[in-house]
Amino acid sequence: MFRLFSILVVAIFSNPLSWTITKAYAAKNKIILTGSSTVAPLVSEIAKRFEIQHPGIRVDVQSGGSSRGIADAKQGLSDIGMISRELKNEEKELFAFTIAKDGICIIVHKNNPVSTLTDPQIIDIYTGKISNWKQVGGKDAPITVVSKAEGRSTLELFLNHFKLKTTEIKSQVIIGDNPQGIKTVAGNPNSIGYVSIGSAEYDFENGVPIKLLPVSGIIANRKNVKNGSFPLSRPLNLVTKIKPTGLIKEFINFSSSKDVNDIIKEQYFVPVAE
Repeated sequence: MFRLFSILVVAIFSNPLSWTITKAYAAKNKIILTGSSTVAPLVSEIAKRFEIQHPGIRVDVQSGGSSRGIADAKQGLSDIGMISRELKNEEKELFAFTIAKDGICIIVHKNNPVSTLTDPQIIDIYTGKISNWKQVGGKDAPITVVSKAEGRSTLELFLNHFKLKTTEIKSQVIIGDNPQGIKTVAGNPNSIGYVSIGSAEYDFENGVPIKLLPVSGIIANRKNVKNGSFPLSRPLNLVTKIKPTGLIKEFINFSSSKDVNDIIKEQYFVPVAE
């Protein structure tokens, strides 16, 4: 038995064609997804169920932001990109598949007496015109502005909604993913940030000391994302370079089906499959 195994190993590594076939076989049994840190935790849970139903198949999920999801899909570095927004005009050559909906909310520390901010106040806070909480009805304390790093769709949607440019943002802290943003605000009573509603609701209901502020007077929750009234809503998409087939198509269909609605709700997002 050992001799047979040795012969097979030698044959594979000494024959380039055999090695190519082996790599091709491995690729067919593995799906690589990269991109949005909002979508990644959801897809990771969906992948676990998919792997159980498909023995021998491995689904590798990596975050890094929506920009990475787009770039990797275009360059063939991943089978599927994950983005927490719609495709831009210059990205329309890609194929997009919505698996859930989410929103972006403003968060402050739970102990902050400020319970609502107008859009102009949020703009003034993020551009440095308002720098103390007492200017918006809070305590006499400097505001710590937390913003997102370049390449994050959460930043892009925030800027688009409030009609701001990246250069106008005056932030003291730059964060990457949602957990980092929530942790930062939860650890600083004078901070303000913006993150995924799904992530924020989940952490709030699990005792993390944050609170979600309304946006444009609309309460930030999944109910208002679902009914379309929340102004900062967004689709959570899977994207591919070419029209998906085979295993890739099967995974995307599974991810956008009713079979994973329970996972989507457990992750505090809004299902799209009825």
